[in-house]
Amino acid sequence: MSDGTIPPGPAPKSAYFLSHEDEEVERRTLAVIVDNEPGVLARVVGLFSGRGYNIDSLTVAEVDASQHRSRITIVTQGTAHILEQIEAQLLRLVPVAEVIDITNSKRGIERELALVKVAGTGEKRVEALRIGEIFRAHVIDTTNESFIFEVTGASDKLTQFVDLMRPLGLVEVSRTGVLSIKRGKEKG
Repeated sequence: MSDGTIPPGPAPKSAYFLSHEDEEVERRTLAVIVDNEPGVLARVVGLFSGRGYNIDSLTVAEVDASQHRSRITIVTQGTAHILEQIEAQLLRLVPVAEVIDITNSKRGIERELALVKVAGTGEKRVEALRIGEIFRAHVIDTTNESFIFEVTGASDKLTQFVDLMRPLGLVEVSRTGVLSIKRGKEKG
């Protein structure tokens, strides 16, 4: 059509007509190595909020005091295109030294810690202890009416444990957020 309108039917194969809406949403764990200085975390979080990206989990700790470096572990979701943008934009921030995609590494390990308080007596108490053993949860505090379990593992495992504790008297849950590292002798 010479009038400049787009003909009906499938969109032309041009980058201007590509939509990322049909792409599958993925979950990613990124380890961001940053200079340990005031305001760095705010800048990283600001990058996410300013562009409408969500952070599912966030943990931060200094990992090298001599070089003043911290590790920010971020779990986020998005299409492959959005996740590539997030990684590229993180690398553009001045205090960011490195971004490591743990999820796409075959050698990546992710773990989380949860403290789970369950109140109950009688059969529910016995069942909570039995399930705790199955999940290798440690009882770190107990009273006549309640337990506090410490459980570690993959996020899905912790979620499953919490779901099983709900009908048995779940009172409260506190989770650390995901921690990650790569296997082997190399850093990352």
